[in-house]
Amino acid sequence: MAGLSTHTVTNQPPPLIGYDVFTADRALVAAVERHTGPDVLDEVRAELSALGRAAGSAQVQEWGTQANEHPPRLRTHDRYGHRVDEVDFHPAWHRLLGKGVSAGLTGAWIRPSGHVRRAAGFLVWTQAEAGNCCPLSMTHAAVPALRTDPALAAVWEPRLTSTVYDRELRPAEQKAGVLFGMGMTEKQGGSDVRANTTGARPLSEAGAYTLTGHKWFCSAPMSDAFLVLAQAPEGLTCFLVPRVLPDGSRNVFLVQRLKDKLGNRSNASAEVEFAGTWARRVGDEGRGVRTIIEMVAATRLDCALGSAGLMRQAVAQAIHHCTHRQAFGGRLLDKPLMRNVLADLALESEAATTLALRLAAAYDDGGEQERAFLRLAVPAAKYWITKRCAPVAVEAAECLGGNGYVEESGLPRLVRESPLNSVWEGAGNVQALDVLRALQREPGALDACLTEIGRAHGADHRLDRAVKDLFTELADLSDIEGRARRLVERLALALQGSLLVRFAPPEVADAFCASRLGGDHGASFGTLPTSLDLETVVERARPIS
Repeated sequence: MAGLSTHTVTNQPPPLIGYDVFTADRALVAAVERHTGPDVLDEVRAELSALGRAAGSAQVQEWGTQANEHPPRLRTHDRYGHRVDEVDFHPAWHRLLGKGVSAGLTGAWIRPSGHVRRAAGFLVWTQAEAGNCCPLSMTHAAVPALRTDPALAAVWEPRLTSTVYDRELRPAEQKAGVLFGMGMTEKQGGSDVRANTTGARPLSEAGAYTLTGHKWFCSAPMSDAFLVLAQAPEGLTCFLVPRVLPDGSRNVFLVQRLKDKLGNRSNASAEVEFAGTWARRVGDEGRGVRTIIEMVAATRLDCALGSAGLMRQAVAQAIHHCTHRQAFGGRLLDKPLMRNVLADLALESEAATTLALRLAAAYDDGGEQERAFLRLAVPAAKYWITKRCAPVAVEAAECLGGNGYVEESGLPRLVRESPLNSVWEGAGNVQALDVLRALQREPGALDACLTEIGRAHGADHRLDRAVKDLFTELADLSDIEGRARRLVERLALALQGSLLVRFAPPEVADAFCASRLGGDHGASFGTLPTSLDLETVVERARPIS
């Protein structure tokens, strides 16, 4: 019996590591080239390729694993009983977050083509480890809110947009880079922030207040400062709460517990209490929602980008596995039924990426028409793209069979993460109602979206019919709230279809319009019409390692 081999490993795909996550994503590369100014395109390509190589490296992938296997721990007191309210992270978390900051993922507001390059980088870095993208998103999104107060912006914006990661808690004036968190929701209200009970009492110092109350969800509680909402004498108001005061003392920021979340395990979300906590007003009293709304819009776009990144990684893993795995006499990739599944997943991924990057480009443009477009397109895209993420991740895991249900494959982490962006920053109903609000109050937003969709008029009869159906939905507003999700879905699909018809390869556009707009599709993935060129669709999505 000696010498007999009982464990020769064959027919196992190699790990998908050692590749450039950016350049391997043809849809993302095309979107970046389409929306980036020619004077900086070479610079942007090089920057994103460097980040892509890091995201696809064995080392960074291991950091992602470590950060999730060793989640943050709350330390409320030091050994002597002093209250410290600190969150301890595994070193891998700090390496990931530091890399994201140094890559400019909080600096979109100060660079040419800044939002497109930053959006592409965010999509790439999500595929390395999604949890650390939360503080990157909050920090990036805080800038427009702070710009309502030029004095505050002068102090904080250079540090928010910095490429220096400084994890130490010190006064902002002593740091080259800072991170921001956000705390809006409370136990009794959730998304209904006007029901908040946290109170703000003015101090003698102009613009200074003390806060008393709680926050049910505080994102990134280890940050240097937070934007929060509280009830001032004139109504709901936005405030900046620093962790450390200018004299070096700790502000009152009591972390009561960390949330035990389904996914997003590497990142901390907390319940916090304010008890005489010093805060600086941002914007006018009573206009808290208006002040913070641009921050919310930016984080909602990041939810769409994050979901697009998760979908892309799930699809890449599935296609990679099926490229190398043999079954029933040939590669899984070449089996007609598996090819149908993979092509269907690839369509969802490319449509999400293409729409999300188009929104980022609108931020870079900054014109009135593009701002109107964003007002409606952001909540519609946030609603639809994030809703598609979970079924894509689950189906991609199934492509690996039992291997996809094993933690080491990485797919379970993607599955756990996949619902998060649909819940964060306003769940589906909140987004749908926000679309209705924009339709009712800002008619220019609908005109801007229809103009964008109309740029593909006449190019595909299925898209034209879908637009006609959209007009039918809009014509009768009698019971519109009950139909809001249906309306938003149709709007998002029409936007995706218009973009793909204009910019994607004909095989991709044809398959998308046939299935998503033409109705030639079943209730699950893998039900595309077999007359389509599915091989080309899958090949376009295949990561080249």
